[in-house]
Amino acid sequence: MKISFHGAARTVTGSKHLITLANGKKILLDCGLFQGMGSETEELNKEWGFEPSEIDYMILSHAHIDHCGLIPKLIKDGYEGVVYATPATKDLASILMEDSAGIQESDIKYANKRRAMQGLPYLQPLYKKEDALIAADRFVTVEYETWTRIDEDIEFCFTDAGHIIGSACVQVRITEKGKRKQITFSGDVGRYRDIILKSPAVFEQANVILLESTYGNSLHDEHHPTPDTLLQWIENTCIRKKGKLILPAFSVGRTQEILFALNQLELEGRLPDMEYFVDSPLSLKATQVIKRYPQYFNARIQKILLSDQDPFGFNGLKFINSVEESKMLNYYKKPCLIISASGMADAGRIKHHISNNIENSRNTILFTGYCEPNSLGGRLMRKPTEVNIFGQPHEVNAEIGVMRSMSAHGDYDDLLQFLGCQDISQVEKLFLVHGEYDVQQDFRQRLVRKGYADVQIPERHQEVGLG
Repeated sequence: MKISFHGAARTVTGSKHLITLANGKKILLDCGLFQGMGSETEELNKEWGFEPSEIDYMILSHAHIDHCGLIPKLIKDGYEGVVYATPATKDLASILMEDSAGIQESDIKYANKRRAMQGLPYLQPLYKKEDALIAADRFVTVEYETWTRIDEDIEFCFTDAGHIIGSACVQVRITEKGKRKQITFSGDVGRYRDIILKSPAVFEQANVILLESTYGNSLHDEHHPTPDTLLQWIENTCIRKKGKLILPAFSVGRTQEILFALNQLELEGRLPDMEYFVDSPLSLKATQVIKRYPQYFNARIQKILLSDQDPFGFNGLKFINSVEESKMLNYYKKPCLIISASGMADAGRIKHHISNNIENSRNTILFTGYCEPNSLGGRLMRKPTEVNIFGQPHEVNAEIGVMRSMSAHGDYDDLLQFLGCQDISQVEKLFLVHGEYDVQQDFRQRLVRKGYADVQIPERHQEVGLG
């Protein structure tokens, strides 16, 4: 048996891990889109490192686009099987894949106008909306804590990863030559003090673990609650400077956390009376899906639901749908808060909002989560004096802020707690994935000190034997 790593290897995007059995059968864990990798992104998303038609089974950990975003292309390029996922993951992935296709088609249309003027051949999107719809029909749903046999030698089980609604840690049992080996893929691990979701669940003993490591060398800020921090930014930007507070936020997970925090401020009588815009049709759809799965909320939210039927709604909140409405926000002169996707600010409407507002010193661009270093968000978080957006230079006069208290990824304490259910002596190999290499090296040393004998940081396309 072998495993190879074709994405989220020494980076935090493009999650794809391929298990190959001795009899040739292949299991693909995740099929994510690379994002925010600068000029490399396009080629990374075209090059598989394996043959899609040879994959027998695909298991998806959760619906974030860097984990599910290439499923339509996988099917288009020859994969004939189904995609196993939790019910909430299927619902969210369906709208995310379709949205991703729409963004690609729009971006390609814009790029091809320039190429036509230069006499260059037209580009094609990785996939179109019809491909995303075909992919959504291939999903087969499996509930948490349910062992499912997909082959005489293979069965798997999902446990709650606590990252976003429907997110799962994947346990795969494989029997070869009469010996059983259990491989655990963490997916993305959530936090044990998440404001909305339940904590990550314990999982059965594994022989091999693939563990995400996004925040493997840092701790989150637990001393400044998200509502209080948000209020400080609102008061500084919108009340004191009379400007716009612009929050890049992923449509699934982060947007809902922000809305919940703002709702909390209203319930406490502290929310300033002004307009709060969510400029993302995808965020509206995602919020509607998330509301359908209250059983995944933690005990605190369950209690709040007894007196507040909509923990993501409050006075002054407006969802923006049309492109025309989005453009009109450029001419909105009053102080306001704008939440828009994507979280790394590398695509979508948020890029236009930043372009139109970054040169005004009254405004603030407030990042609420991880940004790949090469993305627009990553570049802005380094606080440059100038930045290129849509090929045009912009002076960075707006304040650039980061909210350290908001992250759907566990820090190193959370990751170690996640591993706490394991007998270290039975873990033969532990692979660190979904992290920047310098962070992974730090986290590897921490794990070695804890007693893990074989901790590896695989490169992209690296293949490792599992015995």
